[in-house]
Amino acid sequence: MLNEDAPPPKERLGRAVSALRNSLRAQLFAWVVLTLIGAICINLYLSFRSADATADLVTDRTLLSSARVIAEAVHVDGSGTVQIDIPPAALEMFDTGYGDRVFYQVVTAWGNLIAGYPDLPHPKREQVGEDTTFRVDGIRALMLSHPVVGLDQDGTISVTVAVTHNSQYAMRRRLWLSDFTKQLVLVLLAGLVTIIGLQRGLTPVLRLRDAVRERGRQRLDPLEPDMVQNELRPLVHALNDHMERVQNQMAAQRRFVSNAAHQLRTPLALISTQASVAARETDSARRDEALLALRSSTRQVTRLASQLLTLARAEPGSRRPRDDTIDLADTARRVLENLAEEALRHNIDLGLEADETPVRIEGDGTMLREMLVNLVDNALRYTQPGGRVTVGIGREGDTALLWVEDNGPGIPETERAQVFERFYRIMGTEPEGSGLGLAIVREVVDGANGSVALGEAAGGGLLISVRLPAV
Repeated sequence: MLNEDAPPPKERLGRAVSALRNSLRAQLFAWVVLTLIGAICINLYLSFRSADATADLVTDRTLLSSARVIAEAVHVDGSGTVQIDIPPAALEMFDTGYGDRVFYQVVTAWGNLIAGYPDLPHPKREQVGEDTTFRVDGIRALMLSHPVVGLDQDGTISVTVAVTHNSQYAMRRRLWLSDFTKQLVLVLLAGLVTIIGLQRGLTPVLRLRDAVRERGRQRLDPLEPDMVQNELRPLVHALNDHMERVQNQMAAQRRFVSNAAHQLRTPLALISTQASVAARETDSARRDEALLALRSSTRQVTRLASQLLTLARAEPGSRRPRDDTIDLADTARRVLENLAEEALRHNIDLGLEADETPVRIEGDGTMLREMLVNLVDNALRYTQPGGRVTVGIGREGDTALLWVEDNGPGIPETERAQVFERFYRIMGTEPEGSGLGLAIVREVVDGANGSVALGEAAGGGLLISVRLPAV
């Protein structure tokens, strides 16, 4: 009974061809065999030419021997007449069993025919065989000049001997078929050795495949490069690098979820409490106070959530980075315009020092702007009313310079390394914060192949310096 679900033969053939085309073993085998076949075709052509030359050489040597035997049989009798008795050996040497016909001609130097076929064609050169046609037969002919004692004038005769091609072609065919048989055996042996070699050579690849398949979903530990050949070890290293990036991305996601849950738990509980107090309060003044606190807590949670999302986007591998070209001075000017109202509210002198020459850098424009926002916002938070915050932009060779200087309390030198850690806050600081601002700055600067450093500003306060590659 026919299987109605079976694909048609043409489709099955197409699938088989596609499978072979996508098979590394089949491709390697095909290239090796095609190379061998190409080399063998060239060799067979050269062998054919060699067999043809050998058959011509043997035939020419036989023709030359026959001509000499005939020439040596020519003599002059007592009356001065040229006589010749064709020796049977001169013709029998062509009797090789292939039915060849032999033709000969003996003439004097002045053109008198002594014996043979008068219309037999003469080769152009002496003692060199030449393929031609005599009557209806293809022949190979050779001519020999030979001196004869007793002849008048120049005393030489010309002997031309020709034979059909049967024996010559048979010899050429036999020599070529012998080479062909050897080459065919060579191809078969090479194909067999290639199959065995491919099977053994691909064993480490199959072992690598099995090692990857047998791993569980949570196993991302590196593979051992020594399990494959040297040429495949870069592939194993690339797989290990990829798994490491996946591990880092998963770890970043886990850290984000853990940090978000930890940091949002307390503010959300406080919001819930403040909302409950405001709902129960009957005194309008106290209710307004509770609502004001609720609004402040809501803004704090909103800022915390925004910083958490910014930090998650800044982490390596979290998203595809953009490749923007931005003017650092223009970006800083826009950030200061947005934060000018807050600076005025706290009576802080917010200024920008930048040359007219643009300072351009390449990177993710959104994240670089977030870096500037966090630097300036951090400076405004820790600067007392009546203080100053200055943002500077410059260039030093191929490096773009950005610095933010304030006259706030600064950061003790012993804690300058820790402030870049997430959620780290200096003990005793009054302004409320999440401890994420400088952590975001560090992630963005690292992603842009830059560096950030903390120092002491002139006259006290904090100086944050950022160096980025300029274009």
